[in-house]
Amino acid sequence: MTSTEKSSWTLTRHPGVAVATLAVMATLVAGCGSDDGTSDNPLVGGKAEGDSVVVGSNNFAESILLADIYGEALKAKGIEVTYKPNIGSRETTYGLLKNGTITVLPEYNGSLLAYLDPKAEQKSAEAVNSAVKAKLDRKLTLLRSSPAEDKDSVSVNAETAEKYGLTERSTLADLKDIAPELVIGGSPEFQTRHQGLVGLESEYGVKFKSFKALDAGGPLTQAALKKNTVQAADIFTTDPIITKEKFVVLQDPENLFGFANVTPLVYKSGLSQEGVAALNAVSAKLDTKTLLELDSQVQLENKDPLDVAKAWLKSAGLD
Repeated sequence: MTSTEKSSWTLTRHPGVAVATLAVMATLVAGCGSDDGTSDNPLVGGKAEGDSVVVGSNNFAESILLADIYGEALKAKGIEVTYKPNIGSRETTYGLLKNGTITVLPEYNGSLLAYLDPKAEQKSAEAVNSAVKAKLDRKLTLLRSSPAEDKDSVSVNAETAEKYGLTERSTLADLKDIAPELVIGGSPEFQTRHQGLVGLESEYGVKFKSFKALDAGGPLTQAALKKNTVQAADIFTTDPIITKEKFVVLQDPENLFGFANVTPLVYKSGLSQEGVAALNAVSAKLDTKTLLELDSQVQLENKDPLDVAKAWLKSAGLD
């Protein structure tokens, strides 16, 4: 999702998560660690100052959970970690990364590229990461992207999935013959965007019976899909409502909805090679299904995100 949509989604999807105050941000400490000078270290280029890596997060639940996962993975390698959670939007956190106040931040590669260059094309995850690195402030870099993505999707409710035999392996192309019988819901913009009805028709030949204007994957859209007011809707791929209501997310092999791979964004001189390896190991194990399960534990079962993070790292052999 784009940076603008991510901010909007924060307010609708996680209303209980507050933005950090200016007073809190004023206390943020410069994050750092040691650099061992290894030649394959992508972060070589400056000497770290201070004695702690600062892991920050944006102001929504998934970002806080991911920050806890990153931080605890670093702690497992003996690296001192300070958390600065719930800071605010990308406009705030990007600036804090540039000046070294934050060392590590969970990001979404396609959303970050849209923030840095709104006109950039997104043809593959690798191309997105290359484009991001070319646009980033020289003091920052991306580490390895995970397969986990939090992005727009067309999802159908359980009733529709059962009626038409749709499963987690079904693709958007499978809607071509049945879409004329279905109502789809989403934000008003979804009706006119290429990453919406326009692209669904041009890329997959899918044309729905009608469109119902609701919100951007928020409570209105979720309620309409649950009540079968709409049979398909734009739902974010790691929203716990998918688990709770047994919605089926349809696969997008043409990447109509772009890329939103969870990726660590780091301040180059603030993280050692050991820290780089720890975060890359997290990315190697984290996929969308896993992230959805972890989000559901936090947002549906009200578990502490730090406890969820520790438990997953242990199960993945990363503690």
